[in-house]
Amino acid sequence: MVNIDSGALDAHLSQAVQNGVVPGLAVVVSTPDDVVYEGAAGRLNAGDERSPAVAPDTIFRLASMTKAMASVAALQLVEDGRLSLDTPVADVLDEFGRLQVLDGFDGDVPTLRPPSRPPTITDLLTHTSGLGYFFTHDDLLRWHELTQTPSVLTGLRAGLMTPLVHDPGTHWEYGIGIDWLGLVVEAIAGQPLDDVLRERVFDPLGMSDATFRPTDEQRARMMAVHARQADGSLGPSPLDLPTDPEFMGGGSGAYATARDHGRFLRALLRGGEVDGRRILRPETVELMFTDHIDGVVHPDVMRSTVPELANDVPSLPIAQGWGLGLHLRHETIPGMRCAGSGDWAGLFNCYYWIDRASGVSAAVLTQVLPFFDARVVDTLLAIELSLYADA
Repeated sequence: MVNIDSGALDAHLSQAVQNGVVPGLAVVVSTPDDVVYEGAAGRLNAGDERSPAVAPDTIFRLASMTKAMASVAALQLVEDGRLSLDTPVADVLDEFGRLQVLDGFDGDVPTLRPPSRPPTITDLLTHTSGLGYFFTHDDLLRWHELTQTPSVLTGLRAGLMTPLVHDPGTHWEYGIGIDWLGLVVEAIAGQPLDDVLRERVFDPLGMSDATFRPTDEQRARMMAVHARQADGSLGPSPLDLPTDPEFMGGGSGAYATARDHGRFLRALLRGGEVDGRRILRPETVELMFTDHIDGVVHPDVMRSTVPELANDVPSLPIAQGWGLGLHLRHETIPGMRCAGSGDWAGLFNCYYWIDRASGVSAAVLTQVLPFFDARVVDTLLAIELSLYADA
């Protein structure tokens, strides 16, 4: 078990705000039995003393932390017998079958070819479908520029019609696969993804503020997006998620409080259930935490092509893999989370992990760009080291 020193955790949060690391942040830590820490510090807008303080009901853009939620929705359909992990995506969505592999460029003309095999649902869940992101792949960024195709971050459905950058099953490439998975869920369930998640995940778990369409009242409780300035300070960012997207982004579209997100993490920590409300069977949760990309090439560095959105993200110097919707660690780092833990993050420097061996889940949420900000990561590490100090 971890050591919960609330005073030490409170100090880390306060120092992060006082030192200008974040405008504010919220942290929630849970064990299978209960929430053992819930803390917040700072304000919704940096430098504005009239801005509301960060609180348990502060709303955050989850961005890619949405991916695990959409993955759970797909796995619920697998449990229902309505979807198979081996199903080719194009068998559900005809338009997906039109996607080809970007093989390079002939001058300024993209060179495209059919993929070596059809991508499957498992490929989407594990980021091995060949789909990428424009902000982490040079060729895909160039393809967007040459074709004038909008990016997925515009919320336009046309932003999903991008080529693959690898053949399926050959590389791990972070990308828009879970957005396509959300469309798969919608096609099978016959409902928008936000309705599916509300009925089958958010409401059962008591995640009262989790949504894809924040109300005006919820937006008033939302932290503003901040950007790290050249001098290290924080200022307003012109970048944000679309307010009226054409599709519900399974890869990035959810909003929630730290308390709500903590409920979701605790459900996975407990094998799919909280307070008698089950969202997944224990054996399905076990599948989520099972490596499905053994032998697939994993990059040493996830390089950024858009510095305003993300910094380069180096790979951990330990064995790791990818389950069904979760990044997995295969080794224990002394003083930190254990082997077998699942985790991921969101673009606005939100991070979470689920350590079933130690019996703890945690989420650290703020709203700062670019992703993988060194000072925010240092705060994340300090919080984690404090949690495991005497474990």
